[in-house]
Amino acid sequence: MRSLILAALLGSATVLSATAQAPAEAPLLLPQMQLHDPFIVADEQSRTYYLFTRNEEAMTGDTRLGTMVYTSKDLKHWTRPRLVFTLPENGTWARAGSWAPEVHHWKGRWYLFTTFHDADAPLPATGKRKLYRRGTVLAVAGKVDGPYRLVNKGEPIAPKELMTLDGTLHVDATGKPWYVYAHEWLQTTVGTIEAMPLTGDLKPAGKPRMLFKADEADWARGQHQPDGESVWVTDGPELYRTKAGTLLMLWSSYGERGYVQALARSKSGSIEGPWEQLGPLVRRDSGHGMLFRAFDGRLMMILHRPFTYALGRLYEMRDAGDRVEVVRQAVELDLDAYPTHPCAAKESPTGNRLPDC
Repeated sequence: MRSLILAALLGSATVLSATAQAPAEAPLLLPQMQLHDPFIVADEQSRTYYLFTRNEEAMTGDTRLGTMVYTSKDLKHWTRPRLVFTLPENGTWARAGSWAPEVHHWKGRWYLFTTFHDADAPLPATGKRKLYRRGTVLAVAGKVDGPYRLVNKGEPIAPKELMTLDGTLHVDATGKPWYVYAHEWLQTTVGTIEAMPLTGDLKPAGKPRMLFKADEADWARGQHQPDGESVWVTDGPELYRTKAGTLLMLWSSYGERGYVQALARSKSGSIEGPWEQLGPLVRRDSGHGMLFRAFDGRLMMILHRPFTYALGRLYEMRDAGDRVEVVRQAVELDLDAYPTHPCAAKESPTGNRLPDC
């Protein structure tokens, strides 16, 4: 315990030292930034990294539901966040959420995907659990940093009778857009990852297709509920095609010791699969990651850890052709050089748990 306390103190000293040297226009470091479900756009034209996450009042001073963005030139020093999207107070079905914002470039415009819900808008029950509206909506802007405005009157992309979240955009090898999302365990018991074809203006062009279930991963563990039932979570699907043409998906669920960042692979090379599970990339209560290319050419992954009171962690990755692999945690950027729990000291450099832990 004493060693953990000392590590925490040394970590605080490191942050304070780095803060003193931070440029005035970008004074924040990742340990000082509230964020959950981080998403980075590396904009080549401006040579700027845009880190999108849900609005946090403690960071912006604004209580509205929406999306905020931090910016950086070097992935270490970040500007204070500003709002780029706020949910209109009237005229939409949504009342809470603003989860997992993602920003994708499509046909000359930027599209924001973010998840909302309304606990007072019930859906037909399929068991003991209360079901209500939850889904990812679209907003659009002419610039990556907004401002973004709702499209389709704020209606979710997936059918509104489905409880869905964490929607993302995938463009297949033929240039056809797909909407990929997590179908919520509240409605399915065993959460799934699903995909739906889209039109050129990102509207539904067919029925949802189930890609895989959370319990197909041998590392995933059901979460015990007060009613005695166990449920399996699916979160944060994100697609990546390797240099060899292999289609991969980052996704998250719960393992034996908390949240896990995992990897799956399409055997066919297409979104429709079939999909096989390749196992965890990072454990240590880490997840909802995404891949991006840094301006120096490195493949990078950002995720959040821990799940509660989440902070951003950066990893240097390797494109191995048939998969991606963790090279190392970029502690010089995220300043997370110390273990966060006793078991962490027994983990390998990739974060994978060793047999005795």
